[in-house]
This record gives sequence, C-alpha cells and structure tokens, in this order.
Amino acid sequence: MAEEMKKMCRKVLHVNGNEISLVVDSEDLLSNVIRKQLGLTGTKVGCKAGQCGICSVILNGKVVRSCVVKMKKVENGSIITTIEGVGNKDHMHPLQVAFAKHGSAQCGFCTPGFIVSAKGLLEENQSPTRQEVREWFQKHRNVCRCTGYKPIVDAVMDAAKVIRGEMDVEALLYQHKAGDSILGSWIPRPSALAKVSGTYDYGADLGLKMPPETLHLELVQAKVSHALIKSIDTSEAEKMPGVEAVLTHKDVQGTNRINGMALFPWNKGDGFDRPILCDEKVFQFGDALAIVCADTPEHAKAAAEKVVVELEELPAYMNAPEAMADDAIEIHPGTPNVYFEQPTIKGEETKPIFEKAAHVAEASYYTTRQPHLILEPDVGFGYYDEEGRLTIHSKSICLYVHIEMIREALGIEAENIRLIQNNMGATFGYKLSPTNEALLGVAVMATGKPCYLEFDMFQTITYTGKRSSSYTDIRMAADEEGMLTGMEYDIIFDHGAYSEWGDCLAFKGNMFVGAGYDIKNIRGKSSAVCTNHAYGTAFRSYGSPQALFASECLVDELAAKMGMDPFEMRYKNVYRPGATTPVGATPEVFTWPEMFDYLRPHYEKAVKEAKAKSAETKKYGVGLSLANYCVGGDFADFSEAWAELLPAGGVAIYNCWQDHGQGSDMGTLAIAHESLRPLGIPLEKIQLVMNDTAICPDGGVSAGSRGQVFFGNAIKHACEKLIEAMKKEDGTFRSYEEMANEGLDLRYVGNFASGAYCAMIDKDTGQGTPMMQYMYGIVMSEVEVDVTTGKTTVNKMTLVTDCGTIINKTVVDGQMYGGLVQGIGLALSEDFEDLSRHTNLARCGIPTIMDAPDEMEVVYFETPREHGPFGASGVGELPLSSPHASIINAIYQACGARIRELPALPEKVLAALQEIE
Repeated sequence: MAEEMKKMCRKVLHVNGNEISLVVDSEDLLSNVIRKQLGLTGTKVGCKAGQCGICSVILNGKVVRSCVVKMKKVENGSIITTIEGVGNKDHMHPLQVAFAKHGSAQCGFCTPGFIVSAKGLLEENQSPTRQEVREWFQKHRNVCRCTGYKPIVDAVMDAAKVIRGEMDVEALLYQHKAGDSILGSWIPRPSALAKVSGTYDYGADLGLKMPPETLHLELVQAKVSHALIKSIDTSEAEKMPGVEAVLTHKDVQGTNRINGMALFPWNKGDGFDRPILCDEKVFQFGDALAIVCADTPEHAKAAAEKVVVELEELPAYMNAPEAMADDAIEIHPGTPNVYFEQPTIKGEETKPIFEKAAHVAEASYYTTRQPHLILEPDVGFGYYDEEGRLTIHSKSICLYVHIEMIREALGIEAENIRLIQNNMGATFGYKLSPTNEALLGVAVMATGKPCYLEFDMFQTITYTGKRSSSYTDIRMAADEEGMLTGMEYDIIFDHGAYSEWGDCLAFKGNMFVGAGYDIKNIRGKSSAVCTNHAYGTAFRSYGSPQALFASECLVDELAAKMGMDPFEMRYKNVYRPGATTPVGATPEVFTWPEMFDYLRPHYEKAVKEAKAKSAETKKYGVGLSLANYCVGGDFADFSEAWAELLPAGGVAIYNCWQDHGQGSDMGTLAIAHESLRPLGIPLEKIQLVMNDTAICPDGGVSAGSRGQVFFGNAIKHACEKLIEAMKKEDGTFRSYEEMANEGLDLRYVGNFASGAYCAMIDKDTGQGTPMMQYMYGIVMSEVEVDVTTGKTTVNKMTLVTDCGTIINKTVVDGQMYGGLVQGIGLALSEDFEDLSRHTNLARCGIPTIMDAPDEMEVVYFETPREHGPFGASGVGELPLSSPHASIINAIYQACGARIRELPALPEKVLAALQEIE
C-alpha cells in the first residue's frame, strides 16, 4: 500500500499577486496545478514536452515552460505570473492590445504563451531590436504555426514603444466611426480580446468544466502498420479500477465504416474503407482497436495497457511504388491499391509536339508526407443533449459533412446527431476528416454517459491524416522563343491507408500541374494510391503544393537549359486573355502580367545583390514560383446563412462558417456589417451565432478557400432579404416592433450556389469548368546556402498576389505570412516518413521563429471578382501553394544544386553539390 501512496506537499504560492495555499502532488506538473487546481485555464498546454512554449509562465522572474516543471522544483513562496496576471479585458497590457492590433492571435492557442514570454523579455529589456525579440522567442521555444511570426514581432515592438512612452496605447486601438465601412480595414477580429487575455476556451478548457460523471477515454492503438486481427481480449482491462467499459468493434451499432466521400463516380472504391474500430485488419500504425472508458484519465490509460491484441503481421507497403508492385496484395480486399486515376487530355497529341520542339526538359520530383503540426492536440467530447440527440463537440471544420460521414458507421439517423465546433487551435485541413467524432459517438452510445477524449501530441501526430506524398514524372516542350508548346506528366499520390478525399486530391493534381501557363497541349494522368502509411487528408492548398512543385521547378530547369532568365520564361507564358487552365477553363481575371511588371525591378535588384554577396562558403540566390489556387469544391457548391432582426434593433447572423484560425468570425462580421449599412446597424449590435448544427444552417465546409465567397455571399443575400422586408414605401425602414406587428418574418434565409458557373469535369478528358474563381500570385524567395554544411536559410520572401477585394487587411496579411512560412517547412525541414522518429513537433521539423525570415512583404492587386461578395475571392490556400518551389529554385540559383526531393535537408544539398563537382 505504501508504495502506491502519492507524496503530497503543501505550497504557498504568490500567483498573479494573490497568496494561495494549496496541497499538490510533488510529482505533478506546474501546468496541471495552474489549470486544474487553480482553474487558470488561460495557460494552454500543447506538446507536453517543452517544445512549443505554449504553456509559458513567469516563475520567480524567469520565463519557464510549465509543462516540464514538476511541483517539487517549485519553491515555497514562489511568485508566478500567468496570462491572467498580465492583463484582462478591462485593463489590458500593451502587449495584449498590440497582439490584437497586429493579428498576432490567429487561432490564438499559442498567444498566451507568447504574451507571457514577451512580458518577460520587456521586463529585462524595454528597447529590444527585432533580432533580439526573435532570439528571445527562439531561446524560450515559443512556436507558432499560424502567423509566420512577423505579426508577433511587430506587436512586441509596438508594445515596447508604449512601455517606453514613445507611443500612446490608443494608437493601437481601432477607431471606428459609426456608419463607416470596415472593408479593407485592420479592425481586430471579434475573438481577439478573448484570445489575448487567455479567456478563449478551447476543447481541453471546456473538458475541465464537464460534469463529474464524464467518462475519460483512452484508445488502444496498433503499433504495426499492416496486420490481420486474430483476437482482442479486454477481460483484464475491464477489471481495472474505475473502468466503466472497454469497447471494441462489436460495440459499434452501425456499419463501423466511415463514409470517405468518394466524390467521383468512376472511383474504383466506394469510400467505405475506414473502420471506426478495426475489426478484421490493421491498416496503419495508430489504428484504433479498442476504447477504454473510465472515471479518470489515469485509470483509462492504465486499463488500456491491459488490453491484449493478437495480430498476424502482413507486408506493410510504406510508399506508393511498393503498393503498386505486381506482387502487392490489395490492402483493402476487393479494391485495387491504385483506386482512382484521372487523365488530362487537352489540345493536340503531344508526342509530335515534343519530337519537333526546339527545347525539352524533363525530370522526376518527390514531395514528402507533410504533417500539419497543429499545436492544440486533437480533443473532443460528447453527450446526449436535452432533446436526446447524440451531441459531439470537436475541431470539425465541416460539421454537416461529418454527420454524413459518421452516421451510417454509428447506426444513427442524421437528424439525431448534433455537431458543435469548439474554439480550436488550428487544423490547416486535417479536420476535414473525422478523427475523434465517431470514436466519441461509439462511447456515448455504448455507455449513455458524457465522454471526453484528448489526444497527446504523439497521438495527434501519428493518428491524424497527413498531406499525401507525391511522385511526379514531367516534361515540357518549348519553341525557340521560349513559349511552352506541350506538357506530359504522370503524378502519383501516396494517399496512405484510407481513401477519404483521395479522388479529389488526384483531380486537384491535374488542375495545378502547369497551372498559370498557357499550355495548349497536355497529356497527363493523376493517380491516388493506397499504402500502409498515414492516411492522406486535406492540408492547406490541397493538391497544388505537389503539382506546382513539379511544374514550377521544371520551368526553371527548362529556362536554364535554354539560357533564359526564369523570370522572363514565366512572363512570356503566364495567362493572358485567350489562355485556359490545365483543365480547359478560362481564368476569371488576367493580372499575372501586371504583377510581373511590378515585381521586375525588385527581382532584378535582388538578383544583383545576391551575386554581389556570394562568397566562397556562402552563396545567395533568388527563386520564383507562380502561386495559384481555386475557390470552392470540384463541382457545383452551395452555402446557406440566416439573418434575424433582434428586439433591441440588432441583427443576428447564423452560419456554420467553421473557424480553424483563418478568421471566419471577422469574415462574418465584415460582410454582415457592409451588407447592413443601409440600416445603420452598429458593429456591436451584430450578433454572431455560429457552428452548431442544432441552431445554424448548413453552409458547407471550411476548406478549399471557399469560405469568403460561399459563406460571404450567403450572408450578404440573407441581409439583403432582411433589408428588403424592412423597407417601407417611403424608403425608410420598419422597426422590430413594426415588423412583428405586421406579422412579417424576422429571420431570412440567404443562399449562394455556384452551379450556374461550374460543373464536374469530363471523366475521359479531365476538361471542364469545375471552379468559378481562383487566386493568383508570384512568390520570390531570397536564400543563403552554406556550401560547407548544406544548410539553407531563407532571408526574405515577397508575395505579389491578387485575391480580389481585401475584406480585412490584418486577417489576410496573417494568412499570407503563415502560409509562406509553412512553405519554408515543406521545402526545408518538415517530414512524416519515419514512424520511429517523426513523432514530435521538433523531429517533424516545425519551423521556429529563426527559420522564418523577418523580412516578408505582401503586395496586393485587388481585382474585384464578379461573383465574390463585394468583389472578394478566397485567401487561405494561395500562400502555401508554391513557396517551397521558389525556395528550391533559389537554392539552384545560389549554388547550382538542384533538389528534386523534399525536404531539402542539408545532407541533400551537399549531395547535390557533390554531384556537380
């Protein structure tokens, strides 16, 4: 008994200026005590390994990562400052005001840690340089995945000015004059105040507020990548303390197969290949085999260790070539491993064109399996609501679609499922796939009790989907003048163990190989392949980073072969009136030539400076790439929103514009405010009711950069219908009371559908008009290559872009900076190949602040889009479509090393340099 007893100790601590006496487990972590015993949930927890700085607090004058500090190391009488002690909504610290102003809180999950860390810096140094700010955050391991870091440094520099008395804090506050438009302004998003003050409750914060009877779930997961399941013995686990139930596939009431949404009828599979709980086979490492439901997380974890699983291992095909081999077995029996193929046939036959071409270049390229590296571990909870509906809270970015994806698997009708989106610490697309929703559904249905499931970072990284890796063989032909005359390619996507969205990915590949160039004649094919590695899912810029990496690098290679400047090669061939996309559609605007004209002097200056700086060991180069992405689904799409007049004269906007950090709250507010300006509705009287399927309409997914256009148009339409109903014959407007007295509706439904502008592609040719809008850009990267080590440093990035009308400048800036830095990770460091190594943030290669350049410039060309709300287009995916290609091209321009396999680790650069020698 004595060996099982926990050692407790009494501590007297001074927390945020208050003396607190408490009893703690000496082995417990400071982060747990702060959050669970003191109830200060402003301190968030991410990696639990000291790698992300999200849990930063100030302990006795020093910034520490509280997730790795045990209470036995916290001295009695210690002084602790958490985000709650920095400032609150009524008395905000200059750092909090500056973070809100600069959009430094996107998803906001890392924000309290950054602000606390920055407070520690400014207490030591009130006049830091930008480099000193960056070095401080690097030293304290503060990591952000959303912002690209630049807005964070901007905020610290402005806060320092306020603290030094050089700037009034009022200068950081947005001043809105009643009646003025907020389109294009830098007004902070509605959630900014809660995020910078630490009061924005994420999933784990809400989990601490669940009822006492809530069951805590722990998964039993596969530790091999491919196997037959012989048996699952739960008997010993069921006897463990606190265990309510141990669930297997036998406890699933439905089909136990998630609907993978096979979108194209010619898919060779039906999409129903992913089990909630594996029954016959293990398909990938981390597959869920059983769920332990217990009274505490500790009891659930201990019991999970007692579940005995007997497996018969099978050959594990860990990449597409292995799975495509003639002797490979079908991973999902009855479905070929190559389950979707889509050809592109545009223009004339290409073989004769290549035979007579003046110049031809060809190469093979590989892009890696990129991990999303979100900083908030996957978390959710479920229960039966007051109407008996199975209710699941999660990080879903497609609430209504997820209901459709899990209802048959659970064995429940759609109307009996309610999904609610929690405030979330980003997704970058991985939550287009259900991760915990079906698991929670099984547990709630089996036990009848509220259930909570929180992944650790290892589970989050290994269990959730990844950007699919790709293998591309491509060649291009050009005439004597450098005009592209033909292209041929074969792109293979390793989509991992499950087919969710795989056909969509393959189609996206065809859409973006060669995108941006007027290539009249194309023959190509894109394939989706099943393997036993991590299943592929949506990741920002879905499909285009793989495709554009191949074509943007090959354009550079072709230009070098011709002795032509890569800038001129692109300028000659970009879309102009009369051009069509690789799938045969006509671009809605033609602004690339104008953007190139703007960039030309900046490019020429950068090239000149790079040549002048290059020395024996340090080489400098400049690289370009076209950035391009679409808006919407791959065929006709729709959205719905509601506008309701409120008794006090305000208006409520209802939608399911799911927010994963991109700013749908700001998008909703800005579009509604502009649409309602004839009524003079002030900002503070626009109420946002969002992301609950019980009370909000289906507006579609928050993916494909469709949000601003589809949700925005639906919001605008609903507001216009409300205004029309309120309008009197004399041009004035009815009040709420007048509307009610006349029996007029108070709520109006707005819709937007793209069916009139686009349709599904032709099965045999891949040609058609699947999208109605696109986003366009040019990325210019300036790099330094140390030829003695192979290390590449990105010194500056410039993005010239046209995304239509800017709805909110700060939000759009943040999307651009963040996407560019994620491109640096894809180019140089990020990977999820080795299951024994790539299992935490650091080993997966997440970019830190010193990996990101402080110099990032974004230049906007705002060509209004005909079918966008107030001329807007999408934003979020464009900046990650091709920056990695520009970096790889810059490495070549710097030192002659041509990298064709990502990431460009130092050893790969050195190997390429040795090949040259």
